[in-house]
Amino acid sequence: MWPHIAPISSLLSGVALLLLGNGLLNTLLTLKGAAEGYSTTLLGLMMSGYFTGYFIGNWVGSPLIRRVGHIRAFAFCAALACICALLHVLIVHPWVWVVLRVLYGVALICLYMVIESWLNARASSENRGGIFALYMAVNLGALALGQQLLRFDPTLGFALFAVAGIFIVSALMPVTLTRQMQPSLPETPNSNLRQLFGIAPLALTASALSGLALSGFWGMAPAYADMVGFDAAGVGLLMTMTILGGALLQWPIGWLSDRLDRRWILFWVVSAAVVTAAAISLLAPGQLLISLFFLFGGLSFAIYPLGVALLIDQLQPDEILSGSASLLLVNGIGAACGPLLAGALMQHFGAPALPMYFALSLAPLAAYALYRMRHVSDLVSGEQAHFMPMLRTSPTVLELMPDAPPQEHPENTSP
Repeated sequence: MWPHIAPISSLLSGVALLLLGNGLLNTLLTLKGAAEGYSTTLLGLMMSGYFTGYFIGNWVGSPLIRRVGHIRAFAFCAALACICALLHVLIVHPWVWVVLRVLYGVALICLYMVIESWLNARASSENRGGIFALYMAVNLGALALGQQLLRFDPTLGFALFAVAGIFIVSALMPVTLTRQMQPSLPETPNSNLRQLFGIAPLALTASALSGLALSGFWGMAPAYADMVGFDAAGVGLLMTMTILGGALLQWPIGWLSDRLDRRWILFWVVSAAVVTAAAISLLAPGQLLISLFFLFGGLSFAIYPLGVALLIDQLQPDEILSGSASLLLVNGIGAACGPLLAGALMQHFGAPALPMYFALSLAPLAAYALYRMRHVSDLVSGEQAHFMPMLRTSPTVLELMPDAPPQEHPENTSP
């Protein structure tokens, strides 16, 4: 495997540094906002701003990369992300933070696009699955480790914002020093949501509701932990354990889904996530609460990749990229709404409203999965797809999925 990893080691190092800073910053901002006295509704709006920027970046990133090239686009967006990180602590104003969150979201998805298009160009049909799995492991590992950086400054002062900015901008070093040729950026596949909903409605529903629920976690879980009495180190531990659960439990869930009816696996995973979230709402801070967050992470993080696998089961090979792009679209719409809704509920009903929000967001998906199994026979097109543990990143990563048809990526050395 090392001969395949060595050529992309600079790209993986860059994304690890980037997500160390990103993982720290996203949690830090929620805690800092709470310390400044911002309401949970306002915090939710800020975090929704991040996912809105992430959503907008799907259309901004490709033209930027084509205009100036991969390295210049990466440098521009890393600088923008670092500036946004530092301005949060220099200008402490909620509406400024909302704008900064949108800009940061745009910058981050553009950075993902650069990395992922480069990885696509280096992947072959033989090593694509291994590169995809390694890339997702680096993503989850860096996000989990970034939470532990909160321990270095419990006062949530300038030092942590500086550390986040340093990690984000240091991602420039391995990427700009790479000797790999710049690839051409593939065209974004066209999507037809109405047609796709007629083919794979359960997959689209799973994608939308997982985005709605998990964006609430990413945006508001630090505020929840702060409200129930965790200190900064405890907040970092809760976030880390949830992410680790999401990384580790996807493998056994995926193994089962490749061997049993995937709709049943989705039903039981979502149902267990709903029960776990409801149980969390009843618990006081402690080891049991953190253990249940670990379990919730393992269950909820598996919903989106289960939706992807369900979709691929029902599409022809030449439809996979456009269909997966549609999943990202509906997931992004759900993600842009999630933190604001969760924050508003927490404003009225307190900290326990967040895990109940998770349960209420996912319960309709469990009911719909059960309905589909009882009343509708989904057609599987060809051989069943393989489940791959994954996070939602950018549309560019779709080509790296093992079940996606290989694409041509001619090298491009122009600036």
